[in-house]
Amino acid sequence: MAEQRAENLSVVLHRAGDLRLENRPVPEPGPNEVLLRMHSVGICGSDVHYWQHGRTGDFIVKKPMVLGHEASGTVIKVGSSVTHLKPGDRVAIEPGAPRDIDEFCKIGRYNLSPTIFFCATPPDDGNLCRYYAHNASFCYKLPDNITFEEGALIEPLSVGIHACRRGGVTLGSKVLICGAGPIGLVCLLVAKTMGAAQVVITDLSTSRLEKAKEIGADFTIQIKKETPKDMACMVQGLLNCMPDITMECSGAEASIQTGIYATRSGGTLVLVGLGPEMVHIPIVNAAVREVDIKGIFRYCNTWPMAIAMLASKRVDVKPLVTHRFPLEKALEAFETTKKGLGVKVILKCDPSDQNP
Repeated sequence: MAEQRAENLSVVLHRAGDLRLENRPVPEPGPNEVLLRMHSVGICGSDVHYWQHGRTGDFIVKKPMVLGHEASGTVIKVGSSVTHLKPGDRVAIEPGAPRDIDEFCKIGRYNLSPTIFFCATPPDDGNLCRYYAHNASFCYKLPDNITFEEGALIEPLSVGIHACRRGGVTLGSKVLICGAGPIGLVCLLVAKTMGAAQVVITDLSTSRLEKAKEIGADFTIQIKKETPKDMACMVQGLLNCMPDITMECSGAEASIQTGIYATRSGGTLVLVGLGPEMVHIPIVNAAVREVDIKGIFRYCNTWPMAIAMLASKRVDVKPLVTHRFPLEKALEAFETTKKGLGVKVILKCDPSDQNP
């Protein structure tokens, strides 16, 4: 099969600052895997962080690693035990696949499994390449009315779904989102779809706040030199009340402080963005007002909901894509992401199909 002899161009991180395009062998799918011809892969802030620093938190790059985990492609070969997919199926990839059925899998929170496989988290390779094999149970068939790019964006969209579920967003919720990067924007899209009545979003960047307004934010606040308490007052002024739920998507210390001061008593603060390990926060203020502080780690059980949201046109992620590059120009694409230009940069991995 000519396809198998094709070169498997891959984006490989060797160490901090050393990103290369290399040809790797085309993998053979195991019994429970499918081999995919990759189509669209988004670049995430974590990919850029690994490239710049060689690590994210406790995950350290010790050997060359393929980047990429926001992805979609076409099945070209199925493993011997796979029955639900066939060659030609278009799929979105959930990058986290548990290796063991441990206590976390049993309670349906497999994202917390310490032995989980996760694309582009050391030592596991990602899927920013021409051909990639993945656990078939974590490849989800895309309906005909969902593009490959939308399929790739299910990964960031899933962070928004998981954050909104953890925060308890429901019909009539008043929501504050701190940070209008890709993750803040997907939290906004999902919160509105889940019934949030009003959403305020904050950021330093005017262009990002304009994008937030375009996709449905009720109010935007550009952060200048305000203190966290001042920010909380501004949010309350816009909503005429304190928000029920705050989603902090920047990881910045001042923003987490704002999240605590702004959230109404009895409400919930969801920490979505990750910053430094140690931050100074007014924890007693949260404690005496019974503000619940919840973290999120990636997502679980979100792909079916995301596919349903996209297929029904209840959610539109297309405006998030601002730049596209062919796989051969991956280094340029990474530079574009690092500079913070646009919102979401997508790499097109199939030279014969560069369409969305």
